[in-house]
Amino acid sequence: MRIRAFVAAVFVCAGCLAAQPAYDVLLKGGHVIDPKNKINGLMDIAIARGRIAQVGPGIPAAQAKKVVDVSGLYVTPGLIDIHVHVYTNTGQYGLTGDSSVYPDAFSFRSCVTTMVDAGSAGWRNFPEFKEKIIDRSRTRVLAFLNISGGGMGPTGEQDKTDLDPLSAALMARQNSKVIVGYKTAHYGGPEWISVENAIKAGELTNQPMMVDFGANRPERTIEELLTKKLRPGDIYTHVYSGLRNELLPAGRINPALIEGQKRGVVMDIGHGGGSFRWSVAVQAYRENLLPDVVSTDLHTGSMNAGMKDMLNVASKILNLGSSLEETIRLSTWKPANVIKRPDLGHLSVGAEADVAVIRLESGQFGFIDSYGSRLDGTKRLSPEMTIRHGQVVWDLNGRSVPDWKTASSSRN
Repeated sequence: MRIRAFVAAVFVCAGCLAAQPAYDVLLKGGHVIDPKNKINGLMDIAIARGRIAQVGPGIPAAQAKKVVDVSGLYVTPGLIDIHVHVYTNTGQYGLTGDSSVYPDAFSFRSCVTTMVDAGSAGWRNFPEFKEKIIDRSRTRVLAFLNISGGGMGPTGEQDKTDLDPLSAALMARQNSKVIVGYKTAHYGGPEWISVENAIKAGELTNQPMMVDFGANRPERTIEELLTKKLRPGDIYTHVYSGLRNELLPAGRINPALIEGQKRGVVMDIGHGGGSFRWSVAVQAYRENLLPDVVSTDLHTGSMNAGMKDMLNVASKILNLGSSLEETIRLSTWKPANVIKRPDLGHLSVGAEADVAVIRLESGQFGFIDSYGSRLDGTKRLSPEMTIRHGQVVWDLNGRSVPDWKTASSSRN
């Protein structure tokens, strides 16, 4: 009798397990744009155990514990911002310190699930950055390691003896899961040592480098940088800044940018607080110098000025003439490939469930550059919901939670 009772109980429990919904979250009725998988249409997305479980039309609502109606909205991979500054909590001032932004305080509310810090930390202080920020953030935080040992700290990036490719490469090997390349920025000397040593480090670990070329110098021209120094896959950030002869006096785009892009140099927007000018961007679109990557150069100055956030920057290229699908590609799948992380930036079955739900608004909108000039547009992307590793982490209009009256009655 005891054996029969045990067997019956097992069958009852098995039946209970079989009745459990297969999915944790089901996003239903949205317009999915997934450039890697060439999806651009109405689809449902099912999520289970933090990963994409199914993508397709008509997934039954009964199969999910939580069903979220996203009809009328666009569903994309979580956005990847490859140029941010998030090394805060140092007690210092500058991009290594108070000018940086805590990742989780800003990422999800703009549909960003992956941030790549662009050189705030160098090979000497990266362990502290990893301990204080990277390891404690719900946002996925990766990094371009500054070729200068102290990063963008108070000692600056001008000490030639501190630009050490061997030390940088060693630190990158020790932290290969989070360091995706190298950064050189703001070097003011006449030599190429900062650029060349960042490239050397990249060659040692087979990784790209990003360059913020600093101020114009006759000894170091943008033409030589883009046509001779940088390798295919290296990143030229602040492409529409106008600070380094990107726009020639005659009003045309510097041919070096076009040649560099043809060579495979990645042109990154890197908007920032002083690195995006409408006169350059508009002319670049006229001459077909289109960006390869959308990024913000996030810091406390840029977030409170013309840059604002990732979707605002994406809205700018949408109004310049990029299609919605291309805008999403440059914010997801393309940056994933630039940093050699093909596990990110798509909604393939089995991929980690980082998902953005975005509203495309129509109306009259104004977009500000870094110099106080406005471009009027008719389209704007705004964040509706963000999912990180299968969990809803930003929900502007409470789509993922029950109405309070229903929730109250279920507790009584």
